[in-house]
Amino acid sequence: MVQKNEHQGGQSQHSLFATGPTGEERRRVQWLTAELERHNHLYHTLDRPEISDDQFDALFRELQDLETRWPELRSLHSPTLRVGGGLLEGLAKKAHSLQMYGLDNVFSAGQWQEFAERMARAWGGDVNGPLPESFWCDPKLDGLALEIIYADGVLQEALTRGDGEVGEVVTDAVRTIRTVPLRLAGPGPFPARLEVRGEVVMYKNDFAVLNEKQEALGLKTFANPRNAAAGTLRQLDTAIIGSRPLRFLAYSLGQALWTPAPVCLLQSEVMSRLREYGFLTPPDGRLCSSVAEVEEYAQWVREHRAAFPMEIDGAVAKLDNLEAQQALGFTARAPRFAVAFKFPAELAQTLLKDIEIQVGRTGVLTPVAMLEPVSVGGVMVSRATLHNEDEIRNRDVRVGDTVMVRRAGDVIPEVVGPVLEKRPENAREYVFPHTCPACGQPAYREEGEAAWRCENMACSAIRLRAITHFVSKAGLDIAGVGQKWIEQLVTSGRVQSPADLFTLTVQELLGFERMGEVLAHKFVDALARAVHSATLPRLISALGIRHVGEQTARTLALHFETLDELENAGAETLLSLPDVGPEVASSIHNFFNSPANREQLERFRALGLWPRGGRSGGGSSGSTGEGGLASGPLAGKNILFTGTLSMPRSEAEKLAETAGATPLGGVSKKLDYLVAGEKAGSKLEKAQALGVTVLTEEEFMTMLREAKAASE
Repeated sequence: MVQKNEHQGGQSQHSLFATGPTGEERRRVQWLTAELERHNHLYHTLDRPEISDDQFDALFRELQDLETRWPELRSLHSPTLRVGGGLLEGLAKKAHSLQMYGLDNVFSAGQWQEFAERMARAWGGDVNGPLPESFWCDPKLDGLALEIIYADGVLQEALTRGDGEVGEVVTDAVRTIRTVPLRLAGPGPFPARLEVRGEVVMYKNDFAVLNEKQEALGLKTFANPRNAAAGTLRQLDTAIIGSRPLRFLAYSLGQALWTPAPVCLLQSEVMSRLREYGFLTPPDGRLCSSVAEVEEYAQWVREHRAAFPMEIDGAVAKLDNLEAQQALGFTARAPRFAVAFKFPAELAQTLLKDIEIQVGRTGVLTPVAMLEPVSVGGVMVSRATLHNEDEIRNRDVRVGDTVMVRRAGDVIPEVVGPVLEKRPENAREYVFPHTCPACGQPAYREEGEAAWRCENMACSAIRLRAITHFVSKAGLDIAGVGQKWIEQLVTSGRVQSPADLFTLTVQELLGFERMGEVLAHKFVDALARAVHSATLPRLISALGIRHVGEQTARTLALHFETLDELENAGAETLLSLPDVGPEVASSIHNFFNSPANREQLERFRALGLWPRGGRSGGGSSGSTGEGGLASGPLAGKNILFTGTLSMPRSEAEKLAETAGATPLGGVSKKLDYLVAGEKAGSKLEKAQALGVTVLTEEEFMTMLREAKAASE
């Protein structure tokens, strides 16, 4: 076994002379088998793990040790002979053509060396010559394993790993993942059948944004990126799946009928071919030429773990030579030619000193744990989210507890739960407030929602968050008007609404701390530019209408020329639009029915902050009217930027929006133009394969000039 018994070599007198397992050992094996199966189901099927990976691995190793000592205790249902968990009844099931195995784990350099020696013995060096000591290594992704099947280069089917032999059919869901090629990139020829295996993940930054949106909507948040990815992929509503930022990273092949494509003989060649075909692959993969180099690589990955964009929980090493892989074969549950270096979970214990309530821009009251500062994964953490009232109750977290803290997604600190054996007698249950801590007004919790909300639009905390959102990248994106200045302006009473910002003068700003004349002029100039450059989708997003994010704002700006049209739109019209359901339609109606909001909009109109969009703009950017262009070669087109440009990508996207184009996040058949700068990579290859028009930056600038001329 790879995971060796810590006490092996020091057997007791009892075990040396025993003729069979004791009753206690039999009961222990039965309990471990049942307990591991239960946790397998919670983790792989329900996405609701109750214990950490480290705790699971410890139970697994204990069962392996007992079964090694007493083989007769191993049942046909032993978790050591299985991979993954059960199958969801709500999805169709299908057998894999080749089993999707898991990996054995090693936890130290010594265990890795033992594994390498065992590979060499199994290879039979006396007959076959020395084992090829080249290993392909990459990070071990913490996501949901997936197999995507291509026939002659076209996506045919997708299966989750399931129990390793039978998976769940998730083809429609996978088609919505932007990093999955629907048709393999490149000129071909392609293999007659190619089973691409990899992991569905959610990047840590994307996970943070998703949970913020879930909280803002009063919906359940996800515990970590893996749960978010797995839960999303198993949705039966492809609209929800498509709205979430999943990524598929390919790392191996199942069955490959290469003809008529050139055959790959090495794992490193497979990785190159996968990238050529348009797949993302795990970052920082490396070919190591010795057992020692593999150790160094695993240590490097562990040291840089926090810097990876996705969650990783180890490193994987596999023989590079595919013929050697085939010769070594598999055990009942894992390959003999590959192994995973498992890393400890990034958890820490600390004291929960207090719980404070943070008020968001939509009025959501979010509990925040105030912690004794502690290092988690190399980062000092003193605050962590508790999500909502239900999570505090379900996790039984109390003020004064010693709690386990995890950096969820290696980014957002969260309280996992209390360490009950350390709970003091004076630990205090937290009573969630039913009034807003900022304004003192009653808070409300709607039926079916997890969040309490303050609905007082005059609340200072909501006002501060709303104005900050208005100028942020998700709003008008006004450079230089940051939160620290907004806080000063709101606290002083000078700014009580977004419209107040545009009436500020240089002389007034000079009265604020650390505001010099040069900075004051830049501040006022940035606001003046925003009035003329604002696009309708950005303004709609900046308004902070509940449930209306950037994508929905683009949809609305495509269908309505002005905010007047949007205000007067009936429910039937709104519900006919993509991204708009009953909740969104109701939120839009409520927003425009508010006297305070209508007054704000009239002030925007008087200031000249009244861009046009819709049909005259021709695109969902809605970037016509003041500062926008109604016609030209970019109007109504979808555009994407890749590679290194002479300007920041955000600036290029703004220019495109001003010309009536819609910036997209990835390559698809909906894309009209790809602007490729230097060092353009897989996006360029994928766009060329789809027949998308590729522009240089100079060609893009020429089209901008043509768009401007057409509008004059």
